[in-house]
Amino acid sequence: MKSVIFCRVSSKEQEETGYSLPAQEKFLREYGDKQGLEVKKVFAISESAAGKSQRKVFEEMIAYVRKHNICAIIVETTDRLTRNFSDVPTIDLWITESEEHQIHLAKEACILHNSSRSHEWFMWRVKVATAEYYVRLLSENVKKGQKEKLAQGWIPTKPPLGYKTVGETGHKIHIIDEGASKLVIKMFELYASGDYSIKKLANTMYKEGMRSPQGNKLAVSRTHSLLRDPFYMGKIRWNDEIYEGKQEPLISKELFDKVQKLLKSKTTPTYMKHSYLFKGLIRCTTCKGLITWELHRGHRYGHCNHYNKCPQKTWVKEPGTEEQLLEGFENLRIKNKRVTEWLKKALKESHRDEVEYHNSTVGELETRYEAVSRRMDKLYDDKLDEKITQEFYNRKFKQYSKEKDELTETIKRHSTASTGYLNLGINLYELSQRAREIYLVAKKKEMLDEQRALIRLVFKRLILDEGKLSWEYSRAFKILSEAVSRTNCSKVENLEGLEKETFEHHEKSDVTGQKDSLSPSHPIWLHSPEHIIRSMSRIFRAFEDVVQVELMKTRWEEIKRLRNTVSLVT
Repeated sequence: MKSVIFCRVSSKEQEETGYSLPAQEKFLREYGDKQGLEVKKVFAISESAAGKSQRKVFEEMIAYVRKHNICAIIVETTDRLTRNFSDVPTIDLWITESEEHQIHLAKEACILHNSSRSHEWFMWRVKVATAEYYVRLLSENVKKGQKEKLAQGWIPTKPPLGYKTVGETGHKIHIIDEGASKLVIKMFELYASGDYSIKKLANTMYKEGMRSPQGNKLAVSRTHSLLRDPFYMGKIRWNDEIYEGKQEPLISKELFDKVQKLLKSKTTPTYMKHSYLFKGLIRCTTCKGLITWELHRGHRYGHCNHYNKCPQKTWVKEPGTEEQLLEGFENLRIKNKRVTEWLKKALKESHRDEVEYHNSTVGELETRYEAVSRRMDKLYDDKLDEKITQEFYNRKFKQYSKEKDELTETIKRHSTASTGYLNLGINLYELSQRAREIYLVAKKKEMLDEQRALIRLVFKRLILDEGKLSWEYSRAFKILSEAVSRTNCSKVENLEGLEKETFEHHEKSDVTGQKDSLSPSHPIWLHSPEHIIRSMSRIFRAFEDVVQVELMKTRWEEIKRLRNTVSLVT
């Protein structure tokens, strides 16, 4: 009689007792030989597989025995064949289709067929019910353990790439993997720049050395899921619920939120065969649409797509547009070295005001945090005294918890932001003075992503009008450009008064009614270092939103190595 073998074994049994699928198959083959059954095929399920996979193997076996007229199915016990009542009708139907159909339960010394006695059928269903009860009980215990693990602040599974598990069974925690974590941080920073599609990011990170735990390249879908995982900012997502995690965050909440915004954006970069320098960076002056770039006979051309019947018809070559852009970098450079050193000093002195600002802000935030904590304590007391319902308690507790988290994050940012302001201001200033040089080095080394990062950092808007490029600087560089235009003025001839804290035009001009961009209207540009300090403070205030500072720092990291490269060259 022809037969098939159906094996099922759990991964736990494999680990603890060494009772593997091959061992079970050997036992069932020996049983088949004794019963005179010819084994045609073996079907096997590991309980470590997903439920859908187990169901698929079971359905494949039923389809096979029907197609090839197999009369016997050999299994070890009832719970190895099925563990839920949804499979019972399928098995019963197959048994009753023919008098020759049999289910051999090897270890139970039972052969179930159409003519089996009533108590055998009864015991069959009792054993199925027992098996299902066992599965459901096991599921309840697993979920209970998962909830307890989450309550302790740890994820009840393997952590994502960038972390590793340490500790013994029942006391395992997750710590940062020093090797992989640096690549994960870089992955978030690159995507936050806005210049990478998911596919391009996956390819870039593979070249940088990022690998899956199995040593393979990360799939695009896996890269996308990692970018969406709040685990990296100290949270745990489990069954669509967010829990507080005790693992050390790899990235800031600002960077994570920036990435999420880009992932949901309709203008998220897509993978393209050709990479263009100005793709997505320049708009038409008339219709405001993005300039389209194409490759023709080895040359890159940009043109308007004529949205809303736009009259712009000029096609421009990329090199010509790039030459015009270099003028924008050059306009930021201060030609007088003595003024340059004075501005550097002013930057450092203006940092004192920023420290005072952040310290006062942190004090206010801590007061608000203490107030929210008192509200939560009172809320808990009211719940114990049964003054409020459980539903009201849950709603308010969630509200106060969210508010505490936001305050904690803001306090943390302000506590570390003062140094960030100083470094950011100095870096922006140094970059402005060497922007053209850095850009040309990047071009020479074919570092297209760094070129684009520099353009996005310096310019807020680029506009093309019949081949002529115009620009608007980002807020900080706009303030710098206003200062530069005055220091590079042809009337600034005598700087001897600089040591006496006086900086005047050689000839005074009538500026009555004119509103100066750096200080109130006055016949001189700057009286003393205090005026410079105030103007440089405006640069800081251009980024007084801490979130903007973090985003600027993210983009700055992309081009920092360019500055270092130029330093080595020069």
